Amino acid sequence: MQGDVNTGFMWMIFFWLFIMVGFMAIGGFFMFRKFLKVLPKEDGKSKLDWQNHYVENSRHLWTDDSKQFLDKLVSPVPAPFRDIARHSIAAKIGEVALNEKASEVTQEHCVQGYILATPKQDYASLKRFLTRENIDYSNYNHLLNAK
Repeated sequence: MQGDVNTGFMWMIFFWLFIMVGFMAIGGFFMFRKFLKVLPKEDGKSKLDWQNHYVENSRHLWTDDSKQFLDKLVSPVPAPFRDIARHSIAAKIGEVALNEKASEVTQEHCVQGYILATPKQDYASLKRFLTRENIDYSNYNHLLNAK
């Protein structure tokens, strides 16, 4: 009887050890990705520095409509990651608008920036989302095929 209890307890410890190592590995992966974003590139600025630069320099170009449209675009992102996604996408949209020397961020800038900010492996779900929301992205098919 005593041996069965010890064996069961030992397996429970191994199970929880496996779960904890798995959680630590997942957390480490995301921390490493964040670490890579803050490493400086050739120009001395990191990816995060450039994102902050584009968000700050395009802040005056955003209208209430473009902000609402951005919120609509990031709605499929899970809630814990939505703020980070909103910042990354807003930075890319701001970059597009600033490069075009636009007077305000338009829906076209948002769609183009959204496509450029989305990783290639997510293009299928991006297309489904845009189609479901009746957002025309036909002018940007070349971006979806180029990456």
